[in-house]
Amino acid sequence: MSRNPRPHLSLLRVAACTGVAALALTACGSGSGAGSAKSGSGGVKVGLITKTDTNPFFVKMKEGAEKSAKENGAQLLTAAGKFDGDNAGQVTAVENMVASGVKGILITPSDSKAIVPALAKARAKGVLVIALDTPTEPQSAVDALFATDNLKAGELIGAYAKAAMKGKKAKIATLDLAPGVSVGVQRHDGFLKGFGVGAKDPSVVCSQDTAGDQTKGQTAMENCLQKEPGINVVYTINEPAALGAYTALKAKGREKDVLIVSVDGGCTGTKAVKDGKIAATSQQYPLKMAAEGVQAVVSYAKDGKKASGYTDTGVTLITDKAQSGVDAKDTAYGLDNCWG
Repeated sequence: MSRNPRPHLSLLRVAACTGVAALALTACGSGSGAGSAKSGSGGVKVGLITKTDTNPFFVKMKEGAEKSAKENGAQLLTAAGKFDGDNAGQVTAVENMVASGVKGILITPSDSKAIVPALAKARAKGVLVIALDTPTEPQSAVDALFATDNLKAGELIGAYAKAAMKGKKAKIATLDLAPGVSVGVQRHDGFLKGFGVGAKDPSVVCSQDTAGDQTKGQTAMENCLQKEPGINVVYTINEPAALGAYTALKAKGREKDVLIVSVDGGCTGTKAVKDGKIAATSQQYPLKMAAEGVQAVVSYAKDGKKASGYTDTGVTLITDKAQSGVDAKDTAYGLDNCWG
């Protein structure tokens, strides 16, 4: 996601479960609201901290980490934020995981800048830190980044939208994430680059933040239509926002004459492409991010060699209405590789 986030490490629950904050990451159970859990026993300890534990993207990421941990004989500790932007919850999770003796932490930072001091402390204690999906600011605040090229994801749907318009004058609405969030900025900028317009181009007639939420996406689209009824292209940060936009357009009888493009490639979103609600989406692969992250931590534990730099975990344009000059796969491929 981007992606939309929710729950975290509850210190009250930790106290009730263990009585000691440093032992928070034990088998207390997990789920919405618990926010911490242990998977497997023995072996290298690997921590996974996501933005939330409810968004299908992060659910799939956790599944990928669990499967990889099992295959590699590792012990997986997990935690998540209460909501998108819950930096305090993620800081607590980092501290507790370090206290629990993890060899490495995989994290999708809710606040790319504010999390940096906590990660620096973890790294100073010899913990390998890998960002998944969302880069930190600066990126050098972690040892490595395993993620979608979000700029490329945006470029793909921008180029697709440009081709699909076939020279028709565009009136574009961008339904974005939130100010300053790197994933949202990269996707937005990529879309504009792919479409061939600048940030202040007059063809961009409305921009609204949605936090990647379907209800907020609907409200944002309603606001944009009120501002400019003639909108004919809609870029959305993710598929929940896209489906919210579709609902608003349908209420105005505009769902068939407005082109909606998005990013994520979740199963619900990919089905929406198949059903014609979304014209195209850029599919990413959270399971692969997490699986490769776990493997990197296990390798570090064995040979002391740290993963470094950026690993692109791939992105594919999914559509059933291919456009000349834009590489894409159909929804059959998308549904075979979707998540959620």
